[in-house]
Amino acid sequence: MTFSNLGLRAELLRAVADQGYETPTPIQQQAIPAVLQRRDVMASAQTGTGKTASFTLPVLQRLSEGTGKRRRQPRALILTPTRELAVQVSESVSTYGKYVPLKTAVVYGGVRIGPQMQKLQRGIDLLVATPGRLLDHLGQGTCSLAEVETLVLDECDRMLDMGFIHDIRKILAQIPETRQTLLFSATFSRQIQDLARTLLNDPLQIEVAPRNTTAERVEQVIHPVDRQRKRELLSHLIGFQNWPQVLVFTRTKHGANRLAEQLARDGLKTAAIHGNKSQAARSRALSDFKRGSVRVLVATDIAARGLDIDRLPYVVNFELPNVPEDYVHRIGRTGRAGSEGRAISLVCGEEYPLLKNIERLLKQQLNQDVVPGYEPTEPMRSVPIRRGRNGGGSRRPSQRRRSNSDRPKLRSGAPTSVTPKLRKRLHSA
Repeated sequence: MTFSNLGLRAELLRAVADQGYETPTPIQQQAIPAVLQRRDVMASAQTGTGKTASFTLPVLQRLSEGTGKRRRQPRALILTPTRELAVQVSESVSTYGKYVPLKTAVVYGGVRIGPQMQKLQRGIDLLVATPGRLLDHLGQGTCSLAEVETLVLDECDRMLDMGFIHDIRKILAQIPETRQTLLFSATFSRQIQDLARTLLNDPLQIEVAPRNTTAERVEQVIHPVDRQRKRELLSHLIGFQNWPQVLVFTRTKHGANRLAEQLARDGLKTAAIHGNKSQAARSRALSDFKRGSVRVLVATDIAARGLDIDRLPYVVNFELPNVPEDYVHRIGRTGRAGSEGRAISLVCGEEYPLLKNIERLLKQQLNQDVVPGYEPTEPMRSVPIRRGRNGGGSRRPSQRRRSNSDRPKLRSGAPTSVTPKLRKRLHSA
């Protein structure tokens, strides 16, 4: 099957061909014809399966078929949970819609609202937005949703996880009930199914991959290591295995900043992205990472949700996530669009319960590989890491910090810091 078999018009096929795509992915084969037939769709697919194009292409076609006087208010609305994903979806809209005469806009927080207001007031056909900033525009009267014909909820599971359900319902109250609704999610959780029953009308359900499975092209490995030696091991792996591009996940914003500073001192060009960074700083860091001027990008889960980086070879879990499903989302950043990738997790003793939860979700035991010289001395603990509001972990208050005399001795010859030889290699890379 080719894209020409899906019923897309010539202008869209030309834009697809410009990107070098010939064969639609499974989700595109199922979703595009259904959207063109004006059916509601509830779709679940792994990241990197071509999900964005599966709704962008048919929505653009439906908009381009509209006739008569150009309207000032959007006829299609795409809601996303994060700024990065909003920008990414907007870029896809521009890429695939470059040969059709439609006006689009993207609105999100963290930047000045004035330029967005001006663009909205000039009139648009399609709007990509995050819930909070869209409500700001609706409250100020710079945007109306009264003419929306198609609503897309992208990464709906993450929007619910981030507490956007009330914002979503406020937005839905301003959209005509006789609309087409497309819901895309990484998983079909009970919460997603409950929401779908209230929003969708006889939807076509598409589930490309089994629930909560990880990408088949991603090689997963666990490196057991003491907590205090994780950063050292990470620098060692990047330097001596010559990893060209690495996305690293931490649980907290503070942890992302601290790790980025430490890796930079080790000689690695590193940047961090998280919710406390301005949108300009986050966009600059991601751009530098994509073009190779930054070698390591350290991110929190929320900031990295929806990042689309072509042929990203390595993802590292510097800390395991508290929520097992987040592990699936993290490692889905690599192994995308037919390319292969590796997901490496640095796991200390007290993260053992988190590892077991992930393995139960995946229904498989992950391979463990102890790196010579970094053999762990901490025992695997049955007590889970304490969870805070931001998902941060810390030692239990009752756990006594070991003194030097308590600490088991490392194997002879094990490195205890970044060596001058490694530091020189990192700087010259």
